[in-house]
Amino acid sequence: QVQLVESGGGLVQPGGSLRLSCAASGFTFSRFRMNWYRQAPGKERELVATISSTGGSTDYADSVKGRFTISRDNAKNTVYLQMNSLKPDDTAVHYCNVFIISRNYWGQGTQVTVSS
Repeated sequence: QVQLVESGGGLVQPGGSLRLSCAASGFTFSRFRMNWYRQAPGKERELVATISSTGGSTDYADSVKGRFTISRDNAKNTVYLQMNSLKPDDTAVHYCNVFIISRNYWGQGTQVTVSS
């Protein structure tokens, strides 16, 4: 079965950095695009970053461009989200996501809180 396990969240001051990881299993990781989403309290879940199966193509939400970097290691079945210059507006639960044969799979999420 598909499993996605996020880690790396926490409390950080404005301007700080965090690196999220998502360990994937139960499917052929190297064949699928991977995504990071986030959901802040009272808001809809939004796509933050996406990376192609080979890692050769990435895209970002306008709100995080220039600050976040998505990457993957297909040998380790892991996707990462490096988050720099964090702002209070980045506070949210961050989720790893993959879409396989008309179904979305999600991890349990990891909380990122940006506060002084």
